[in-house]
Amino acid sequence: MRLPLLSPVGRVRAASPLARAGAVCAVLGGAVTALVVARWRPLTGLDREVAVALHRRAVAEPGFVHVNRLLTDWLWDPWTFRALIAVAVVALWWRGARPLAVWVAATTLFSALLQQGVKAAVGRERPRWADPVDSASYAAYPSGHAMTATVSCGLLLWLLHRSGPGPRLWRVAVGAAAVSVLGVGLTRLYLGVHWPSDVLGGWLLGAALAAFAVCGFERWQAASAERQSA
Repeated sequence: MRLPLLSPVGRVRAASPLARAGAVCAVLGGAVTALVVARWRPLTGLDREVAVALHRRAVAEPGFVHVNRLLTDWLWDPWTFRALIAVAVVALWWRGARPLAVWVAATTLFSALLQQGVKAAVGRERPRWADPVDSASYAAYPSGHAMTATVSCGLLLWLLHRSGPGPRLWRVAVGAAAVSVLGVGLTRLYLGVHWPSDVLGGWLLGAALAAFAVCGFERWQAASAERQSA
């Protein structure tokens, strides 16, 4: 059984709750960013408490550290997600869905630029340990791994939904996306290369960008369809 494909107008109506969710994530992401910039003590204190507790566990669990490093460096590395997006873009282009392919590629590029821009603007230092179990470069906020995973999984789920997947495939895809987005954030925390608010900010900003990208394309496509039918 395949899910019925929606018309462009139907997809715009279905995307309205997504637009509202994106707006909520954008507001919350902006709030977290403002608190990080202001170095709000309750937030920085909580960040340090969680980071210290996780680092103590990581130092005592070298085997689990190795597993987390494999996950974050290979399975959930930003370039792994970008490679999946690249495959999707090529497939869309090959099938003639070129505006959609360009939109997905542009969103992915904008996500990387936004992420690096916020990192440079905020300039937050990463956690420093006398006995680190891993290392990372660039500024801490937001987590690039968390933001890239959120944007990429959001776009890939959207593309899958547009194709009308069966219920079983859809459930598997949503589950895999959820595990990836949550898992990549948790591995960055466990390895001691990010503060909790870095990951939270990455999730929120990534979710907002993915939601706005989806709604923007659906609105543009609906408007194009209306013009052609007029």
